[in-house]
Amino acid sequence: MTTKKNARAAGYDHGFVIEQNNATGGISFWERSDNHSLADRHGVSTADYIHAMYGLIRQAQSRHVLMIGCGGGTLATMLRRVGITVTIVDIDGRNFEIARSYFHLPDDVECHIADGAAFVRRDKRKYDAIVLDAYCDNEIPKHMRTTRFLELLKSRLRARKAFVLVNLIATDAQDCEPDRFAQLMQKTWSQVRLLDDEGRKSRNLIAIAGAVRQLKRPRLLMRPKCALKTLKKELGGLDFRPLRA
Repeated sequence: MTTKKNARAAGYDHGFVIEQNNATGGISFWERSDNHSLADRHGVSTADYIHAMYGLIRQAQSRHVLMIGCGGGTLATMLRRVGITVTIVDIDGRNFEIARSYFHLPDDVECHIADGAAFVRRDKRKYDAIVLDAYCDNEIPKHMRTTRFLELLKSRLRARKAFVLVNLIATDAQDCEPDRFAQLMQKTWSQVRLLDDEGRKSRNLIAIAGAVRQLKRPRLLMRPKCALKTLKKELGGLDFRPLRA
């Protein structure tokens, strides 16, 4: 049985819905038709791309990660559980409330309500990894799809072993937008790679740039309490591929 909680009843609005599977304990966070997070009852994601980013960040031994875009905050929850410092910026503060109330986002995760680009301009700290996972109506905001913004992100990376990870969405097998974004990244970084499962039509891809040459395919490092079989299959299908023109 699945229980849906209209987030309006919890003080939210605009179509925010929390859905819980009473049999498995799985929790989903929806805004209209957009799914922001999938997790078990402890806040561990059941989405392959979240585990892929988690695995890549662990490989690089990152210590401080900036996340642009919160959703349910599952990646931040997982990173904090292994001692990694996380700073999140999101333009909608309600996402932080939902992340803490339903997805176990720890209180010591530093959260800022702001536009991601504006925050990075004024925040002068250097990070080991920056995660861009910001969408509005299934698109990365236009001002974050520019060389100027990517150069700004690069200026906030530490000098060694640092990299940027971008969650990209392909709507079908012929969708070229992820490759176009990765090609845009090549104007800023010499090393850009795409992690993808071309066998799936509608899917999440990850573009990574910076000190990424030695990174290997990520493996499952933190097991959720539900949907494990599906997660293993989907994560196992991800591999690095060449960028397409």
